[in-house]
Amino acid sequence: MTSPAKFRKDKEIIAEYETQVKEIRAQLVEQLKCLDQQCELRVQLLQDLQDFFRKKAEIEVEYSRNLEKLAERFMAKTRSTKDHQFKKEQTVLSPVTCWNLLLSQVKRESRDHATLSDLYLNNIIPRFAQVSEDSGRLFKKSKEIGVQLQEDLIKVLNELYTVMKTYHMYNTDSINAESKLKEAEKQEEKQMSRSVKQDERQTPRSPDALATIKAEEKHVRRSSVKKIEKMKEKRQAKYTENKLKAIKARNEYLLALEATNCCVFKYYIHDLSDLIDCCDLGYHASLNRALRTYLSAEFNVETSKHGGLEAIESAAENLEANSDKQRLMETYNHVFCPPVRFDFQSHMGDMVGHLCAQPPLQGELLQRCQQLQSRLSTLRIENEEVKKTMEATLQTVQDMVNIEDYDVTDCFHHSNSMESVKSTVSESFMSKPSLAKRRANQQETEQFYFTKMKEFLEGRNLITKLDAKYDLIQKTLGESQKTECCVASGRRNSTVHKQESNQVIPLMVESCIRFISRHGLQHEGIFRVSGSQVEVNDIKNAFERGEDPLAGDQNDHDIDSIASVLKLYFRGLENALFPKEVFHELMSCVSMESLQDRAVHIRKVLLMLPSGTLVVMRYLFAFLSHLSQYSEENMMDPYNLAICFGPTLMSVPEGHDQVSCQAHVNELIKTIIIHHEAIFPGPRELEGPLYDRGGASEEYCDSPHGEPPVVDEPAPDASSQLQNSDDVCRLASLQH
Repeated sequence: MTSPAKFRKDKEIIAEYETQVKEIRAQLVEQLKCLDQQCELRVQLLQDLQDFFRKKAEIEVEYSRNLEKLAERFMAKTRSTKDHQFKKEQTVLSPVTCWNLLLSQVKRESRDHATLSDLYLNNIIPRFAQVSEDSGRLFKKSKEIGVQLQEDLIKVLNELYTVMKTYHMYNTDSINAESKLKEAEKQEEKQMSRSVKQDERQTPRSPDALATIKAEEKHVRRSSVKKIEKMKEKRQAKYTENKLKAIKARNEYLLALEATNCCVFKYYIHDLSDLIDCCDLGYHASLNRALRTYLSAEFNVETSKHGGLEAIESAAENLEANSDKQRLMETYNHVFCPPVRFDFQSHMGDMVGHLCAQPPLQGELLQRCQQLQSRLSTLRIENEEVKKTMEATLQTVQDMVNIEDYDVTDCFHHSNSMESVKSTVSESFMSKPSLAKRRANQQETEQFYFTKMKEFLEGRNLITKLDAKYDLIQKTLGESQKTECCVASGRRNSTVHKQESNQVIPLMVESCIRFISRHGLQHEGIFRVSGSQVEVNDIKNAFERGEDPLAGDQNDHDIDSIASVLKLYFRGLENALFPKEVFHELMSCVSMESLQDRAVHIRKVLLMLPSGTLVVMRYLFAFLSHLSQYSEENMMDPYNLAICFGPTLMSVPEGHDQVSCQAHVNELIKTIIIHHEAIFPGPRELEGPLYDRGGASEEYCDSPHGEPPVVDEPAPDASSQLQNSDDVCRLASLQH
């Protein structure tokens, strides 16, 4: 037995883990307290603003003296040590900055006392009341999401604890089984030694008696040896079984450990930030509107006040949720900073801190890697759709709260008579019949946004957890195993014909197709899965500068991003690649049952287009046809490619049923992909560059559907092609 002093005791490991979890729990509690405190301070601030304007309306007629007293009153309240937390943050958050500037400006108010009083009572104060109501409601919903996120995080920590305990238990069983096996081996050696000594101590006897004694002793020893050997075999089998269980338990522990660390990191870095965004949803914008209403009134009272009012306007412009969020998180850094990563806790001398990928676990890990990748691919697509819906809903909410209805200039177009002082501005905001409907729509949209936000966060949590496990398994298996557990995005070496500087095929189109032909023909979900927006923008900007970021044979770009750049190029054309003038003629062929007749009709219509446009079409559809031949690997058959490219290449004219027409467009694009050779003229009929699939043969492609390479013919003079096609000029201009 190994000395226990060499190992850390289970209780010490558990105690250390529980201490770390206890600290995280304390942080979680403090986070909610901090957010509650922010809500209370916000409500208090809004209440102070309402009280302030109400008092200001009452004493407006008394003008300078009373206004000075009012300003000093609220300034003294801000400086008081009673609201210590408020005082601490008043130099941090932008709404408080606006509040301080507002108090300074009060001393400069002078005229239009009755109008201002009416505005304060019937416009500005109700706005702050609405902001307070909205803030409380949104904070309550945000807190519910925060509590759910914290419960999910605690659940992940508990799962890690359970897996760790299981690992400890199986590892202990393995050590005990090993000890018993060693004990059986010692007994076997002792028995063998005893038999030898007995043979040596045998006294001389008659041959018959000696033979009888030896037979009896031999039978007894053989029986004893068999028992020991049988016991040894059982203990050997038990040890092997327990050792395998211990290794599996350790693997599960390491996977859970990695997933937990990623989930904790994601919660502190992303979820908390998103949660604060939810709490601040519309608050700064609504406060901005209320303050701008005040500014509009003040600017019409007296131009001499512009110095102070411009300072408040600048502060209102700086009412920005992200900046306040950053300041808040910096102020409470000890609450919002991520905790220390969980480290692997070795148990009883087991110092292997990585996944074991040796047989018989290798096949299991490969299968698990495949399952994780498939699940992650589906989850990312679903979560991306949820994210798009959430962002669109957020934009709608922001449009609702950013409506520019704060200009009250018309309220000051009145005579000098006090009888005409009663302002109509209160009716312009609070008495509109559509106000109730607008607020109802806003609340309904907010509810939908929070639903999608919750769904997105939960989906991102699951993706983070599974992605961490997948990356660790993939890293463990090594480069030689990646192709067995992932749908390979193996290299392709298909080349596209190089052209002169004034090329007919735009550089962005040629370069993207060349890269995909070399490296992405077997990439699963190509053109269906969106790429990284950051990388897409970088590549697009490089092309717009006249560079070719995809030149050379290096495969250091994401295939999905390259595919997104290609689709984005055609989507960004002022006019679609297929002109609207031929839309109806092309749609008329969809009803033809014979594909050959359909192809003949499409060819006849397309031949009416400029030759330069036909060259680009021929090049693109030859590539898409080549790509569809790898549909078993990339899951993109001609129909799926048509779904991705249909809306991009051919737009449905206004006044048509978008749904039914789009289905016909997709069927048309599918037909062109399948029968592109019969539809587009050959090199003898139409001069211009051809897509060359010959470079993507053996080195990069394993597909049995490859065809012999098409021999390129020299490209004609680019200037003559450009003279024949205004569309090609438009295509080429976008990349330059």
